[in-house]
Amino acid sequence: MMIAAGLMLTACEKHVIQYEADPVKPGSAEFQLHYFNPVVAGAANNIYRVEINGEPYATASSPLNTYNAVPSGAVGLFYTAPAGMTNIKLYRSASLELVYDRNFELKPGKQNVFVHDFNKDPIVFDNLYPYPRNVSEYTDTMGWVRFFNFLYEEEGVPTPLKLQYQFQYVKDRATMERSEWLNVGQPVAFGEATGWQPIPVIKEVVNTPSSGYARIDYRIRVIGTNGEDLGPLQVRNNANNSNMVDYSDWWNCYVGRHYMHILAGMRVSTPLSSVRQFTSN
Repeated sequence: MMIAAGLMLTACEKHVIQYEADPVKPGSAEFQLHYFNPVVAGAANNIYRVEINGEPYATASSPLNTYNAVPSGAVGLFYTAPAGMTNIKLYRSASLELVYDRNFELKPGKQNVFVHDFNKDPIVFDNLYPYPRNVSEYTDTMGWVRFFNFLYEEEGVPTPLKLQYQFQYVKDRATMERSEWLNVGQPVAFGEATGWQPIPVIKEVVNTPSSGYARIDYRIRVIGTNGEDLGPLQVRNNANNSNMVDYSDWWNCYVGRHYMHILAGMRVSTPLSSVRQFTSN
């Protein structure tokens, strides 16, 4: 096993740790492993050992936590393995209960591997590297977002809804005029993802000539079989009752950054659904 540099991966905790990585052999598969089963977050559901083709890739000292990914806690890291048919085993909790044993294909290049159900094969996405850029004389003028749909309705039932992720930004800091709602790519069904969507960053905070960020608001629309807008996605908003609310959220977007927004959890049951953000570079 080697760890390849090239992508930043951080969960919504806003911390970054840097460490060294090994070079990648030509033709190798590079991958990040995401664990998005709709389960209650906590140590009892964390994966304390990951084996790829019988080799350990994550252990109790650096487990794969719920709604998270490995390699974790650092910038620009992928695992590497030989391309081709690959076996993955996941061991849950400190008791190392084998809960997942599946074969799937890894291809040369960068990819994201999502486990979402212990009884189903993982879903593998092309990482779409190298990432798009939009650079002016002094700095990038955009952030970028890619949306992934891993929403369940309830236990064992992936959502049948096709979802359109949308964003809105402040166009003018002096007047606080806001844009209309704009689409992040095309509508996606369960287990699908958009491409990279450019997000204009009209900086509210300027750190340096090459940095700065802005708040971006997000919502989700339900799209019918004929492409019609069926209204806002409604989700359960409290574990103690069945109240349903229109989904909405916001994230800070830094210029030049690429973010994965992953919708997971259960829409009408618990654990509640939400978007987790990972920074891709």
